[in-house]
Amino acid sequence: MSEDFLLDVQIVPATSHDYDEVMSISGGIDCGLDYLPVSYHKWLADPQRRMFLAKFKKQVVSKVGFVSLLVVDGGEAAVAQKLRVALWMRGRGIVRLIQKHLSDTLCPRYREVTKVRLATSEHVPPTKLSKYQLIHSKVVVSVILPHDQLDHAVKLLKHRVQSAYGKQPLDALTPEEVLSLFENSRTAERLLPKGLLIQGWLPLSTHKSNLELLIQRGIVWFHSEHCEKTSDCESTTKSGDTSVTISSGFLSLGTPPISVPLGDGMHRFDIDLFGTDPVSAKKHILHQLIKGVQLLPLGAGVVCIFYAETSLHDELTNFCQGLTKFHFYKEQNVLEQDIKVLARH
Repeated sequence: MSEDFLLDVQIVPATSHDYDEVMSISGGIDCGLDYLPVSYHKWLADPQRRMFLAKFKKQVVSKVGFVSLLVVDGGEAAVAQKLRVALWMRGRGIVRLIQKHLSDTLCPRYREVTKVRLATSEHVPPTKLSKYQLIHSKVVVSVILPHDQLDHAVKLLKHRVQSAYGKQPLDALTPEEVLSLFENSRTAERLLPKGLLIQGWLPLSTHKSNLELLIQRGIVWFHSEHCEKTSDCESTTKSGDTSVTISSGFLSLGTPPISVPLGDGMHRFDIDLFGTDPVSAKKHILHQLIKGVQLLPLGAGVVCIFYAETSLHDELTNFCQGLTKFHFYKEQNVLEQDIKVLARH
């Protein structure tokens, strides 16, 4: 098919008046868990964020694409979020036009930005790796908990944790504790893939401005230490013939539940897990779920989405047996692209 029609497509800043048309091309996005409807107007007011539309110049129903761009890492990187193209225009070059515009926008306006990141649920084909670097991949496990099943779910998971590992309460970190945790560069090295915090689908470095952004958003942070076998440890100390194991941390981030288009008062609750210890993962999920349920409006239900290292997939699936599985994405892939490469495509 000829691409001459792309000459009639322009990329323009999104406004509050575009909300309805953006929503009209968003049907079915994220399996009914799209948070853009709730976030759209808040994002417009964010000085670190730009939002763009792809539109035909002269058509009444003109909007055919959307993307949001957030400048992060103290101005050295940007994250593309919520990219979408109208169903009837997919595969026709709209994404390429949007990417070109992002490059044209970033280069003169944000001269210190050197890279663009995005997180995608799609399997990354080799052809895409010629343009992007695959930073990290995680598995995604999701369950749906209607309001009348919340108490049962919490009790079930609490029983499984406490009967197997005993009562070991976790306390959420204060903002000061979050900042202090990452003052030590080794924390990021031990816990985070390629040094990135991935909150929901937002990949960030541990730059102080990013931590402050997440704190401002009300993210719930849990951190714990656990002992690993000597052979797995980063380093050990020895007294005679006795090896002493060191502790290795586990971190979780809970995004406050957000209303989604799924209906029936359903909310979306993202829990990001950092670490490979299955015992810690289960404890963190339990404590994040308890906190998340407390934040839900009266009568609301929730879809819980867990993002974890691939080695934890079977453990988490078994941990959630007896809860209703939600058919969401199965993997999360974080990609990064040099801004100069973006400009060429």
